[in-house]
Amino acid sequence: MRLFRSSEVIGIAADALDFALEASEDAHPDEYMGLLRGEDARNLDIDREGTVITDVLVIPGTESNPVSATVKTSMIPNDTRAAGSIHSHPNGVLRPSDADLATFGKGKVHIIIGAPYGRHDWKAFDREGNPRDLDVLDVALPDEAFFDFTQADIDAELREEGEGEGEWR
Repeated sequence: MRLFRSSEVIGIAADALDFALEASEDAHPDEYMGLLRGEDARNLDIDREGTVITDVLVIPGTESNPVSATVKTSMIPNDTRAAGSIHSHPNGVLRPSDADLATFGKGKVHIIIGAPYGRHDWKAFDREGNPRDLDVLDVALPDEAFFDFTQADIDAELREEGEGEGEWR
């Protein structure tokens, strides 16, 4: 199984970009960093082949300051929907630094957001650091039911695990 998708990244969902812009502004004057995850365009009712960035993952343990952000590699999920990275430059410079280029090896697209974090204060790059076009797409994102369970579901699962091991409390 490959960690990064092989299809071309054709765009970013407007909601995902807005989230990253707000997170970058909230982190200012420190850098913000996240990882990008995508969905097959056909699953979003787009009649094109490729991947649309739909999520910005915030990685636990990320450390940042005004000139860098570091993700703990042990916390990066092994995700087949991974598409690249996104981070901010509080100084507003929309080009990758040498340190950025060293981290661009994986993923199809890397986005840099610059202060003042408006809708046009970002650029996308390929893994070599070359600027690339990335459409902002107004798509309806599927609802993910990450916490789609109740206390009754938890109790039932605990009972199943506890069967044959005595009572649980």
